[in-house]
Amino acid sequence: MARGGKRPGAGRPAGVPNKITADIKALAQVHAETAIRELATILTTSENDQARIAAAKELLDRGYGKSTQHAEVTGKDGSPLIPTNPTEMTDEQLAAIAAGSGSAVAGKAAGEK
Repeated sequence: MARGGKRPGAGRPAGVPNKITADIKALAQVHAETAIRELATILTTSENDQARIAAAKELLDRGYGKSTQHAEVTGKDGSPLIPTNPTEMTDEQLAAIAAGSGSAVAGKAAGEK
């Protein structure tokens, strides 16, 4: 009897859709044209600003895809979390990385002690 771990050949093969999800998706697609027309009607006729904005957002998401979200990750003072050039790192920073604890590196810019 196998214990733990991934068994070869177990589970749904990659690329095969989940049957339950596929059925729900097919049912929803039957109403897609009507739903888009309703969103367009809300966008052009609603007096409620929130409803118009929500309808516009949904239509744009469907037509062009959702916009990407960008995140910038830096240290406390805006410096890189880990200096990108190891030759500029202190022995303490290199030792912390080798030991697997970034505590000596976090928040320090290259060349700081």
